[in-house]
Amino acid sequence: MHIFKSYFPITNRCTYLNTAASGLLPEPVLEFRRTHDQQFFEGGSLFKERQGSYLETTREQVGQLFSCAPNRVALVPNFSYGFNTVLEGISSAKQVLLLEGDYPSVNWPFEARGFKIRYCPIDAQLEERIDDAFAKAAPAIFAFSVIQYISGIKINLDFIADLKQRYPDTLFLADGTQFFGTTPFDFDSSGIDILGGSCYKWMNAGYGNGIFLFKPDVAAYVAPKTTGFNALQGKYKAQEGSFIGHFEPGHQDTLNYGSLGAAITLINEFGLAQLSNQINELGNLAKAAFIERKLLEKAVVARTEHSSIFNLKGDDALIAKLRDANIICIKRGDGIRVSFHYYNTKEDLERLLAFL
Repeated sequence: MHIFKSYFPITNRCTYLNTAASGLLPEPVLEFRRTHDQQFFEGGSLFKERQGSYLETTREQVGQLFSCAPNRVALVPNFSYGFNTVLEGISSAKQVLLLEGDYPSVNWPFEARGFKIRYCPIDAQLEERIDDAFAKAAPAIFAFSVIQYISGIKINLDFIADLKQRYPDTLFLADGTQFFGTTPFDFDSSGIDILGGSCYKWMNAGYGNGIFLFKPDVAAYVAPKTTGFNALQGKYKAQEGSFIGHFEPGHQDTLNYGSLGAAITLINEFGLAQLSNQINELGNLAKAAFIERKLLEKAVVARTEHSSIFNLKGDDALIAKLRDANIICIKRGDGIRVSFHYYNTKEDLERLLAFL
């Protein structure tokens, strides 16, 4: 819808198909940031005394958006920081199941710590592959990205919920960086125990903010040692123990987390369900067009459910030509990755197709 474009002026100057690399900053978030820094400039520490209310509000907004009690929401600078904090609280003697070629910030932290790892291939039968791996030997931990950053393959969350019911003792850890902000999601009713993600992509919150959501019993399995003065400061921490405080040991940046709050306010203004419909409609149109032109790998073509991220056949020369034509995308893996968010339109897709 063109109404969304008005919040992102850059979309009137180029065909922006690179949200999977970097989401755009909407005007309301920019205005918040300007006002915030002006107030800090004028008020100094008097302004920063309001830090607690900023963090409390943003934490509650996150919890409401994704159906997770705010005392189980941690505000972190990015996914990698939060994920490494989680793993520091888990014994590396655990057996782990990972996906081959998953996002490095998911797989590398396990590999660096010497966990006992098995890998499952990512292909058209992803869920069946995972099911088989569990049947052979249920892992203590299963870690995965909800949406794959290179191919855009999206794991079936109903399958994950069913798998968790069948293997309740396995800890399910997920990266939602390419997922948060694309669809309504009820965390508490999901099969995921810990879901984290950076919010500079599909949440359009700018850099320096991320979130981690935890199920109530996670603290019995994960014991991070990270701590600091801020670990017990503020609502939802001091009176609830220090679990989420382990993820927030130092002073939190009100600019970045306030930006996340402003971004969520805009999402709520539009309605996440409406934004999801826009994303899905464009994603379905794009997939059909790319299949017709034989631009997608077989695994993506064969799957029923997919995200709005696609990896097209192409090389560095084509990337350069696309950039020269003011069509913004990026090289990932062996191809060209394009991604469609709610501020994209059918005209954006048509311009890409016409160029190709």
